[in-house]
Amino acid sequence: MEQQELQHIIDTAKTWLSEPFDAQTQAQVRRMLDAEDKTELIDSFYRTLEFGTGGLRGIMGPGTNRMNQYIVAQATQGFASYLLKVQQQGGFQTLRGNQISVVVGHDCRNNGRLFAETVADVFAANGIKVYLFESLRPTPEVSYAIRRLGCQGGVNVTASHNPKEYNGYKAYWEDGSQVLQPHDQGIIDCVNSTRMEDVKRGGDKNLIEIIGGEMDYDYMMAVKSVMIDQDVILRQKDLNIVYTPMHGAGRQIVPMCLRSWGFENIHVVPEQMVIDGNFSTVVSPNPENAEAMTMGMQMGTRIGADLVIASDPDADRIAIVVRNHRNEWVIINGNQTCMMYCYYIINNMKQLGKMRDDMYLVKTIVTSELIRRIADRQGVTLTDEYTGFKWIANRIRMWEGKRKYIGGGEESFGFLPYDAVRDKCSPSSICLICEIAAYAKDHGMTLYDYLLNIYMEYGFQREATVNIVRPGKTGADEIKAMMAAYRQNPPREIAGEKVVRIKDYQTLREFDIRDGQCTEQPIEMALNATSNVLQYFTEGGLKVSVRPSGTEPKIKYYFEIPATMSSPDDYERATAEAEARIPAIKQSLGI
Repeated sequence: MEQQELQHIIDTAKTWLSEPFDAQTQAQVRRMLDAEDKTELIDSFYRTLEFGTGGLRGIMGPGTNRMNQYIVAQATQGFASYLLKVQQQGGFQTLRGNQISVVVGHDCRNNGRLFAETVADVFAANGIKVYLFESLRPTPEVSYAIRRLGCQGGVNVTASHNPKEYNGYKAYWEDGSQVLQPHDQGIIDCVNSTRMEDVKRGGDKNLIEIIGGEMDYDYMMAVKSVMIDQDVILRQKDLNIVYTPMHGAGRQIVPMCLRSWGFENIHVVPEQMVIDGNFSTVVSPNPENAEAMTMGMQMGTRIGADLVIASDPDADRIAIVVRNHRNEWVIINGNQTCMMYCYYIINNMKQLGKMRDDMYLVKTIVTSELIRRIADRQGVTLTDEYTGFKWIANRIRMWEGKRKYIGGGEESFGFLPYDAVRDKCSPSSICLICEIAAYAKDHGMTLYDYLLNIYMEYGFQREATVNIVRPGKTGADEIKAMMAAYRQNPPREIAGEKVVRIKDYQTLREFDIRDGQCTEQPIEMALNATSNVLQYFTEGGLKVSVRPSGTEPKIKYYFEIPATMSSPDDYERATAEAEARIPAIKQSLGI
């Protein structure tokens, strides 16, 4: 790092050695300044946290690049200033004259309540009405409440499934979706121009209204509207369900929703029903990791459960564990989960005469292409959107009043089966997967059998994700260089198969190289924005996607690997065949 850049970081850190920063914060910054190794200082102050695909997210601690009450207050002041600016320009139709209102919530993370109350105070100090949840609530319920109360925005304090050191700040717009262009950049500009001394505090407490039980009931009723086949649930009301909230915000609402659907045999993991920001029973509260599901599987074994389900700390993502043919617990991955939802929604709505021509489904560009195969063969509209549920919400917004949304999901264990919420929603998704399990049991199958039957009908492929973590400023620079290198020298073959097509979503250009020459043409996709994503397609049907994460310091690789599956009993062999190709794929990509 150049001396001039380091000096700028030191000068910025020194501004944290006086008010408004408290004594503890000042002491921590002084320790970093005095340390001979300046790595911690640089990582804490080399930038200001920006709104990415999920808003703010970072490690808790002092510094401009950390999550703390001061950065939270500064971000909220910028958000408030932008809301007021949009209001002055006539951009909102409020329900209460000119009174702007927002919803504020938080999950179980350490400092969550402190940060949420800080957010509420800053909004109130700017004359904005605040609906503050009384305690932790799911992210999707915050989204629902924004729409239900006719608010112009909202904030949920959460770092989703990140490790315990993290916290975050999801900013929502008036339709209940996470902030998109141009408002995200507008908020960033306001935040960047806001000094610490500009932050307004000590707002009128009468502007802060505590909400809770009544909103829970309304949200539960909205979740119940997702139900497709009540009769099958009534026949299988004793479906044996184990649920764990991972110490988080689904602990009350998910069992309530399951009971409202008619399920009566619900068991919870008691140790993980405890609110705990340290997530003491798991290494990491990410339901994608098998380790995090251990206690649920142990309970499932003891009581002979049909399935084990988890939600992450803010209850937007889900994980599903089922028994295979050897009676072993296996996790259904995010692509498989999304595929089962879409397959069931299409087939069972058709069987019950509920399907209409204007209905559509959504997936993200890195989610399984098998879902497109299902939708195309069934004659159902399916759109591809960028990674992140704000893009799925954007599609719902674009087609609102024109077409009927019936479901959308992504590979990272998130699904949304209705449009009353505009973010991924584990309570509704958990209830729906239990309905699918009930349908399977009603037809003499397990949920595992149901999945294998889909592969037999539509073909098999195995999806895999590889994450390369590069923390700090040096890591960010390295990730940037890696993406540039892929664009300048794209792979001509992957795992021994010739690359025949390349999609660059940063330029919205597609390259056809089947004849050895590169021809350029616009991608025929309804995308009104660009994204730093590259995709490679081979002659044998392999698909590779590469993108930097918008919320974490890593670059992500998504593989879709086809294999032959001749019967349901052939599933594990086909899986092994596909996974055996991963080292060669990685080698071709230089990872």
